[in-house]
Amino acid sequence: MRPALELTSVPAWATTPTRPHADICGRSWTVVAFGPSGAEIAGLWCSQIAATGRETAVHVHEVAAEGGDENARAALISDLADARVGWRLMMAGPADSCLRLRALAMQLGVADDEITVASTDVGLRSVQCVHCRTVTSAAVELDDVLPCAGCGRNLLVYYHVSRRQGAHLGFMVDAEEQELS
Repeated sequence: MRPALELTSVPAWATTPTRPHADICGRSWTVVAFGPSGAEIAGLWCSQIAATGRETAVHVHEVAAEGGDENARAALISDLADARVGWRLMMAGPADSCLRLRALAMQLGVADDEITVASTDVGLRSVQCVHCRTVTSAAVELDDVLPCAGCGRNLLVYYHVSRRQGAHLGFMVDAEEQELS
């Protein structure tokens, strides 16, 4: 039985691609765009911010959709060091990358209401094994089963996302069927 998504820790944008409008309530923005699809959305956001007519500061960081995590992390850390009241973080790209960057932002003290996420692809998920803590990335859906890259257990991709890790929870699906040794 599937729980109602809004009652879980899984953000809706991690299961369905989303294109929210820019958060124009801020005074300065860090916009991280993962890949060409993310850059397209970032361009729209910049236009929406510019249309307010206010004096604004927008830092756009375009990073590779695959493997751009380190550049995105560095951009966030750098911009956050200079952030003042009214700063906002907006990110666009694959949900998997956005979850990881959101986890770092949360660790650095950024609040959920200061973050806007547009997800362009929700097919790839990072799943952390509760048994060995290995993170396995694969094209899986919630409720699917995948083998852990670390311990080999068959993991159920559960309806939980760690805000600290930016990964879905995976636990041994057939534990009750295993023989005790």
